[in-house]
Amino acid sequence: MGKTTFTYGYAALGVSLMLSGTAVANQQYVATPAQSSWKVAVDTPLECRMLHAIPNYGEAQFISRASKKINLDFELKMRRPMGETRNVSLVSMPPKWMPGDAAEPIAQITFFKQFDGYVGGQTAWSMLSELELGRYPTFSYQDWQQRNKLVEVGLSAVAFQTSYNQFSQCLDNLLPYSFEDIAFTVLHYDQDSEELNKASQQRLAQISDFVRYSDDVDLVLVATYTDSQGGKNTNQALSERRAKRLEDYFMQMGLPKDRIQVEAYGKRRPIADNSTPIGRNKNRRVVISLGRTIL
Repeated sequence: MGKTTFTYGYAALGVSLMLSGTAVANQQYVATPAQSSWKVAVDTPLECRMLHAIPNYGEAQFISRASKKINLDFELKMRRPMGETRNVSLVSMPPKWMPGDAAEPIAQITFFKQFDGYVGGQTAWSMLSELELGRYPTFSYQDWQQRNKLVEVGLSAVAFQTSYNQFSQCLDNLLPYSFEDIAFTVLHYDQDSEELNKASQQRLAQISDFVRYSDDVDLVLVATYTDSQGGKNTNQALSERRAKRLEDYFMQMGLPKDRIQVEAYGKRRPIADNSTPIGRNKNRRVVISLGRTIL
């Protein structure tokens, strides 16, 4: 077999595609140093998103969202989605000005038909690490239209560091919980009090932080309950005062009144035995449910 030469230092990527013993033509997509730009497009406690344009191909995106677990997703947004599922080699390549450095494999992945390319977990973190070192994470796959063509898509490390510093700071500021963690919450009151107990106040603060930064929470449902101590009318009035305080609380955060629904049930609908202190504590509660727009 004759020696096959791949331009831009991608020889390591061609091995898996030399299936017929013939040379493979390359179609390369990577920003030149003058074109290369990185931008943090979203920087909030709910989401961090960093973008990189790949001329004539699409856009690379690193995304992390508020969650109990540290997370990172990478998406390769293609202008023309792939017409067939393809196995893809992901390799860390040295830039042109480091010709003596070797290519380093990162992972073997799959890009699915009609979907953007996706990389998650530790592999996505590895891509960031390689970019920080000045190297080019590069995807290589067989073109689904021209089977004798190898498509190579690289992420340029030029002008990466400044945006990466901002992205890293954003990651540090992400809330340590997601929408799913606070979408349905039960909070509790001390006896005869309109104030939530201390633990519930902290939980309410978490809900308010999420709602404050989210632009898609479009409904807050508040349902308040009391225990059975005291008369029916007294408990109903207490339940209504609790509901009104929470309605005012969410309105002060900027939510319009028509997106807040409150209901005061008094001592109705107990969930525990009111004859015991533990049971009464469980019944002195408010249930807060959040609704959000699904795009």
